[in-house]
Amino acid sequence: MGPTTRARFVYNRRRRAVEEASDDEEEQHDTSSSSDEEEEEAEEASGEEVDDEEEAAAAEPGAKKPPAAAAAGERRGGRKDPITISLKKVCKVCKRTGHEAGFKGAVYIDCPMKPCFLCKMPGHTTLTCPHRIAMEHGVIPAPRRNTNTSLDYVFQSQVKGKISMVKPQFLIPNQLDCGNVKFHQRRVTCLEFHPARNNVLLSGDKKGLLGIWDYVKLHEKITYDSVHSCILNSMKIDTANDGVLYTASSDGTASSTDLDTGIGSPLLNLNPNGWNGPSTWRMIYGMDLNTDKGLLLVADSFGFLYLLDRRSKTRIGHPILIHKKGSKVTCLHCNPAQPEVLLSSGNDHYARIWDTRNLVPNSPLASLAHGRVVNSGYFSPHSGNKILTTCQDNRIRVWDYIFGNLESPSREIVHSHDFSRHLTPFKAEWDPKDYTETVAVIGRYISENYNGVALHPIDFIDTSSGKLLAEVMDPDITTISPVNKLHPQDDILATGSSRSIFIWKPKNEADLIEERTKQKAKKYIYGSGSRKKSNGKHDNSSDDDSDGDSDGKNKKAKRTRFTHTVKGKGKSKV
Repeated sequence: MGPTTRARFVYNRRRRAVEEASDDEEEQHDTSSSSDEEEEEAEEASGEEVDDEEEAAAAEPGAKKPPAAAAAGERRGGRKDPITISLKKVCKVCKRTGHEAGFKGAVYIDCPMKPCFLCKMPGHTTLTCPHRIAMEHGVIPAPRRNTNTSLDYVFQSQVKGKISMVKPQFLIPNQLDCGNVKFHQRRVTCLEFHPARNNVLLSGDKKGLLGIWDYVKLHEKITYDSVHSCILNSMKIDTANDGVLYTASSDGTASSTDLDTGIGSPLLNLNPNGWNGPSTWRMIYGMDLNTDKGLLLVADSFGFLYLLDRRSKTRIGHPILIHKKGSKVTCLHCNPAQPEVLLSSGNDHYARIWDTRNLVPNSPLASLAHGRVVNSGYFSPHSGNKILTTCQDNRIRVWDYIFGNLESPSREIVHSHDFSRHLTPFKAEWDPKDYTETVAVIGRYISENYNGVALHPIDFIDTSSGKLLAEVMDPDITTISPVNKLHPQDDILATGSSRSIFIWKPKNEADLIEERTKQKAKKYIYGSGSRKKSNGKHDNSSDDDSDGDSDGKNKKAKRTRFTHTVKGKGKSKV
């Protein structure tokens, strides 16, 4: 505070005190107004000296306080103490002093007064969590629990022979090969490799757009924006006709789309009367195919399961309640060895096993309890004997033997995938090429500090021991990658990070030699909403719903010659 400002503050304080004084004091103040003006001019010239003189006079014993000071003292005596502003650092989480919570550079420091964000246990923070230092901490491989039933005999004679006893060498696709930057207009929600066209990747986003991209030819890509009106949650390719794609969306519809023409045929519409409020609006999240019976199974956000005949495109029977009424069914998966066996996951903190030949409401074959919302549940890809679930309590749960005791999982692996909003839910998925059925892939929510940059790796986990096999990352990708899909034949990983899609391949010896000498150039193409930053990195930092540029004045020229979107039932291609 400068001398002039301080003098004005003292004058205003004295003036308010005089106005609250007695009538006699006000009259005395009126007769000496000229002297007060002289004092004001003196205070503006040397405000700090005036305050010092007043404090010195008040400190002298027997000194008489001026009328303004006396009135101010009376006013303070009749009111509460003035509000003081402290400059001490306060924790944003618990509002206590002595520590802070938040990002320090590229590392997030959580509040020590709260349970650990990673393992949800008190006594330590995420930085010192033993599960973060060693993911396999506390994970004990469970012994096989044999029930000695007829089902166990069936497993030994029919299913066990499909499981390889020799673990082959696993190649980690840990090198970024190419990317389609901002291919989608909103965040990516699902990915699927085409079973017949080996280099074609299908993707869906929050806006309902369906993308088809040949990542070998790079520039060959197609987008359909007429399939769904909002979030595309799940997609499956018809094994009998690989030119047909089944999709499920939050708009309450399930459709079959011709990949060549982009023309969709609605199979199910749960909202024929349109929007009548959130209490009646039904969304579809879980979907799967029963190829043996020709059934399409979909589940809505109210806990009901619907069976559809994919040949006649009609509904079979009535909806069946498979989870708590009013709760969302997040995922459906048919057993690859016995397609009649269905695994469902829901918001009611359960994953349940059903026999689709005898569906009875609230009567599953087994109920697998979880701590929070279950994002996904999958049978193992070859034998169907194991179950892998992803729960919002930062736990990946593994059941080694579906014919055994399912009351508790064989293992619980602590992993960071608990998030609040504006992200596609994390889902741990099996590697379809791994015949030992032990490798799973999932993105990580908590960032790690790599040379001063906060990166979110993609983790490869050995589900038999909980060990972290590899963490895949690239300095150019600073966003979270919640959607990950492994190729069914090749050693290729596809990831969806915000609005972009990236392809990863394993490093070979030539790449390692080249990387030692110089940085290998990565191939990118740019979608309709992409632009490149001046520092050479790609503007792909948005993980939330605020997609697009807010200010059109500073937009750079976009390279849109690779993609052209056509509204309606058309398609866009090169």
